[in-house]
Amino acid sequence: MISINNLDIQYGKKHLFNNLSARVNNGDRIGLVGVNGTGKSTLFKILAGLMETDAGVVVRSKRSSIGYLPQEISRFEAGRTVYQEAETAFAEILAAQEELEGINIKLGEMEPADPAFPQLLTQQGDLQNRIDQSNIFRIRSEIEKVLGGLGFKKDDFTKDCVIFSGGWLMRLMLAKHLLAQPDFLLLDEPTNHLDIESLTWLEEFLKSYHGALVIISHDRAFLDNMTNMTWELSLGKLTPYNGNYSKYLVLKEERLEVLQAAYTNQQAKIQQTKRFIERFRAKSTKAKQVQSRVKQLEKIELIELEDTERQIAFRFPPSPPSGRLAIATEKLTKTFGKTKVFSDITFELSRGDKLAVVGVNGAGKSTLVKLLAGLINTDGGTIRLGHHVTISYFGQHQAQDLDPKYTALETISHVEGEKTITQTRSILGAFLFQGDDVDKKVGVLSGGEKSRLALAKMIISPANLLIMDEPTNHLDMTSQDILQDALDQYDGSIIVVSHNRFFLDQFVNKVLEIKDGSATLFEGNISYYLKKARERAEAEKIGDARAAKTVEKTEKSALPTQARGKKARQVMAKVRQEKNRKIGPLKKNMVKLEEEIEKLESRKDELEQTLTDPELYKNQELFADQSIQYGKIEKRLNHTYNKWEITQGEIDKIEASFENSSPLS
Repeated sequence: MISINNLDIQYGKKHLFNNLSARVNNGDRIGLVGVNGTGKSTLFKILAGLMETDAGVVVRSKRSSIGYLPQEISRFEAGRTVYQEAETAFAEILAAQEELEGINIKLGEMEPADPAFPQLLTQQGDLQNRIDQSNIFRIRSEIEKVLGGLGFKKDDFTKDCVIFSGGWLMRLMLAKHLLAQPDFLLLDEPTNHLDIESLTWLEEFLKSYHGALVIISHDRAFLDNMTNMTWELSLGKLTPYNGNYSKYLVLKEERLEVLQAAYTNQQAKIQQTKRFIERFRAKSTKAKQVQSRVKQLEKIELIELEDTERQIAFRFPPSPPSGRLAIATEKLTKTFGKTKVFSDITFELSRGDKLAVVGVNGAGKSTLVKLLAGLINTDGGTIRLGHHVTISYFGQHQAQDLDPKYTALETISHVEGEKTITQTRSILGAFLFQGDDVDKKVGVLSGGEKSRLALAKMIISPANLLIMDEPTNHLDMTSQDILQDALDQYDGSIIVVSHNRFFLDQFVNKVLEIKDGSATLFEGNISYYLKKARERAEAEKIGDARAAKTVEKTEKSALPTQARGKKARQVMAKVRQEKNRKIGPLKKNMVKLEEEIEKLESRKDELEQTLTDPELYKNQELFADQSIQYGKIEKRLNHTYNKWEITQGEIDKIEASFENSSPLS
């Protein structure tokens, strides 16, 4: 058991933790959630004993072992291979075995009559008992299983740790904790450097883990699959909820509704009591009743509404019109030196298609999207863009590529110079850069702030094909949900690399898997792809290579290229034409409504500025005229908003009907 009692940490006027109390019991499965900056990683360090607190604040069971995986680690010592580093997870039991061997040698050389003989014999028995109870004879197989599950190849086992990137070293550190099997395992963003394949393996491994798990993750699917309790850390307070992340969202909404209702009722009673006191304060006949109500007010335990965290909120602008084809590749090939990354990648995307690119780390996902974005050259094959297709690219390290000497405001202004300062500030405000935040230099921004700024920079560039490489890195769960909704509503095409399954599942309709240098296209979302991947893995497991190939072949036959066949293209073309015939007029109407809304809002802003001018009140006739105009504008704006919402609802219904009746479903 680990318990925290009345933890209080304050920096200036801000309470990072305000009398926080919590307890982790054996076997718990806890997800720790909260927006970036609420102190989740700090709380982990306190739980792990890496940060000191006042005596008695943190209590840990004396014999319990704790494993802590931080978000970032320093490099391992040089001269030790991947296998040797993983083997250090068993350091204690291996040391016991070495000690036992030494005692065995001594006993073999010693006469039974020697006074030290009984003591050595006792030590031998104790050590042998410890070793027998351990899994020492399965160390090699366990190490190979865990390293392999986390993506290391056999020939990686003998390589020096220092040659691996930070992401692979994080996998190695995770492997050591999984092998050590501590009583309490604290995982801070364990999925950040894992591909979907390794992530699926990790989930299966942790299902049989007997210790307590506490997890910080921005991967909603991982939290849903791994946890049965959620701790919300917000504004210095920790609130526990029974259930995984999805259940927590429901329970939190219900709790806030109850809290709001109770707060409203209490405020109404307080105001009623205050009115009684004020009305009858001066009447001697009501003195007792007044005093009674004054005491009632003093005794009331006030209900406080929780503060809410700021969230990003945005929508992509309408994409510029383009032809039916978004992008097509044929026999695309890329090599680096003598290493072939992939070859013969052929696929086609139509306008509105949303494609997820998946595969193990090193398969070539980032290389492919850089090729498609025109950032690097191909070594074979062709890439063809559709008519009037423009690309906007968000790279995995886009946030790091921002110029550190510019402010957030300057960064956006350089991209879209025609926008006014007010418009640019509004864009930044949608991404939580408010007030003086817009004047911060990029160099002093946090990782999350840089990611938000890079996203803001991308969305203001008009484009109808978004190519994104790990866009959710450094975004908290709420920000991911908002980005997810925006991508779902985006009317252009999307190609996205991400290992975040829940994020992808909500908007992609195609999955391109890169594996062993070739690609397979799956017509469906991530859940469909994972189902097919499991079927293939099961077929391979029982040695049915033909069945495994059939799964892959079936999906490849769905490629919307010449290989797919003329008839299939004709069917899909008719579906798209019918959909466009129904939605086209509605979208044109939407554009007109949005233009009218923009004009009305601009006029409303002008009138609001005028009406706040004290000089206007001196001219009552002009003031009355401006007030009447303001009322008319507000009425027209509300009416236009209503028409916009009705039109959007009609579009959503049509799109849903086509999705449900798709010939591919």
